Amino acid sequence: MFENLTDKLERSFKILKGEGRITEINIAETLKEIRRALIDADVNYKVAKSFTDEVKQKALGQDVLKAVKPGQMMTKIVRDELAELMGGTATDIKLEGTPAVILIAGLQGSGKTTFSGKLAAMLKSKKGRQVLLVAGDVYRPAAIDQLKVLGGQIGVEVYTEEGNKNPVQIAENGIKYARQNNCNVVIVDTAGRLAVDEAMMQEITAIKAAVKPSETLFVVDAMTGQDAVNTAKEFNERLDFDGVVLTKLDGDTRGGAALSIRAVVSKPIKYVGTGEKMEDIQEFNPEGMANRILGMGDIVELAKRAQEVYDLKEAERLQEKLKKNKFDFDDFLRQIQQIKKMGDIKDLAAMIPGVGKAIKDIDIDNNAFKGIEAIINSMTPYERQNPEIIKGSRRQRIAKGSGTTLQEVNRLLKQFEETRKMMHLATNMKNPMKMMRQMKGGKRR
Repeated sequence: MFENLTDKLERSFKILKGEGRITEINIAETLKEIRRALIDADVNYKVAKSFTDEVKQKALGQDVLKAVKPGQMMTKIVRDELAELMGGTATDIKLEGTPAVILIAGLQGSGKTTFSGKLAAMLKSKKGRQVLLVAGDVYRPAAIDQLKVLGGQIGVEVYTEEGNKNPVQIAENGIKYARQNNCNVVIVDTAGRLAVDEAMMQEITAIKAAVKPSETLFVVDAMTGQDAVNTAKEFNERLDFDGVVLTKLDGDTRGGAALSIRAVVSKPIKYVGTGEKMEDIQEFNPEGMANRILGMGDIVELAKRAQEVYDLKEAERLQEKLKKNKFDFDDFLRQIQQIKKMGDIKDLAAMIPGVGKAIKDIDIDNNAFKGIEAIINSMTPYERQNPEIIKGSRRQRIAKGSGTTLQEVNRLLKQFEETRKMMHLATNMKNPMKMMRQMKGGKRR
């Protein structure tokens, strides 16, 4: 995500290396490189120029502390301005009314239907809402079937009217159905076109007027860059939407749409799609995204994801087992599954400050745990609960059953034992020095 832009901005800051202070002369080249980096990232030219003018004004007005180098100060200013450019702070979705109605609009192929399913899953699991999906795309072949499949995956009901070709009527009837069946959120998926046309605009405007949504979201493919911004502008002039959804952001190495769209349409980015799975959706946080663009990670998003999968009872149970040194492979497997729920492994690692840059050229397979899971699943329940009994013949059987080598099984068992020992010591730690001696296996003389 935004790799090209990150690299170019980083190079631009190096121009100030060795400078004692920021002056109009020595930042001229840096600003030129920043503007070029933004334009190369498909950011609107006016937005890029306005951005660098603002950075220049802030930089020259700064009293640079002696402890802070000019390059570091410039990085902070650019980071703050990037966050401001993308909206400053996160903007919540409005869920007002009984039921709250969310209208989804956008071009064909932008990912509206998939996003509708992702949003329904998020509102159901994280906000405890009873959601109804309404299939309002009566033109695209299989659009209704796609929404039904997504609804089935996430356990959300889908309202359809087979044979009815009037999307306004379908949306109105869907809302009536929601009231009768105690659904407190209705998400209306609408038809798109391959290009902005008058018929589409009239139809989506008529649906909005009829259902009076508390939130109208414009969905656009982030990878289309400047085209996404231009389309957003046209839609906003007619529809006056409340927020933008950027899909396929995980494939956007440039970042032009994310950086330009707020400045051009004056509407916040509310959600981003970061993958194909139903859980690959994030509430957009401008500060976190600015940090990630500059390679600073996004520790807030990482903590948020960890909190979402955190189970207090499970943590307390695990704590007790660690104290008694009873942590076993069943516990280990549960921890792996929790990590996997948090999202793409490389994406998670990139949220840790300083790690993103270090791993950008490393291919981290999202199936990294597959071999470990196969080994654990090849153990008997008794072996998983009593790892110390896994010796010679058992190890050979586990290797054969998991399709791995004996060396891989031996390595996992050794790493597991070391981890278990360290976790047990840490859990019971009262005297840090004593713990260090125990870890080294020695005694103080």
